[in-house]
Amino acid sequence: MRLIRVLIFVTLAWSAYWFVAGYGLRSAITGWFDQQEARGGQADFADVATAGYPTHHMTRLNNPALADPVNGTAWSADWIEFKSPAIWPGRQVLRFADTPQRLSYFDQTSTIVADELLAELQLQPGVSLVLEKMALTAGAWSVTESSTTLASGDTLSLIMEQTTVSEAYAITARADGFTPGERLRAVMHSASSLPQSFETLELEMVTTFDKVWSRSALEDGRPQPVAIDLRLVEIKWGELRLFATGDLDVDAQGIPTGAIAVKAENWRDM
Repeated sequence: MRLIRVLIFVTLAWSAYWFVAGYGLRSAITGWFDQQEARGGQADFADVATAGYPTHHMTRLNNPALADPVNGTAWSADWIEFKSPAIWPGRQVLRFADTPQRLSYFDQTSTIVADELLAELQLQPGVSLVLEKMALTAGAWSVTESSTTLASGDTLSLIMEQTTVSEAYAITARADGFTPGERLRAVMHSASSLPQSFETLELEMVTTFDKVWSRSALEDGRPQPVAIDLRLVEIKWGELRLFATGDLDVDAQGIPTGAIAVKAENWRDM
């Protein structure tokens, strides 16, 4: 009987914590939307729901829409989900709708469609909320404008992760099957003989900032890079190959100095 009472007490205590924490997260998200409207922007949604008991908190907003009349930008989607472990809300995963999202800049509107588009944010426990990792990943994706494809790809991965040096972050980017649209090919002056898609489009570097990424990035200004260890840039497009690596120092005015070694194969064709 005593064990049963303990289990009942733990269950009730955890349930109370889950509902209180879930309410707090929900209020924080909806409160942020209210703040944007108070500042003169558009920020609304149709309804909100919370689920995930007992291990996670998952808050879903239906028909979210954001717009900033000052810079002319706007975004809307059918839904967006915020998911985090119940024990620590500082590990957030944002899941975007697989249905079309619309991103506008004044009178130009692009439509984004992506499979399993996820944004991940990991923060260290504590008042400073130091950034450990943030990432954006997706399966097959495409960006169109007025029924014209601007670009598409098979996968997309953008990751920024803290290293053993707190101010240094490893940054990687990779796009498999990246396919530029006709407009982008024209801007790149690419030959018609080149394949439709890039075989490889990859970046690896470690960037050291003047301070660690934390909540101060929102309150006091964003950290600025002071050193860049460019470990790899690799581009493969048909017979064209381009590689780059190097080290750069960046001064207080944002001007880099250093050396980058570039290796180009079939460069005459490029």
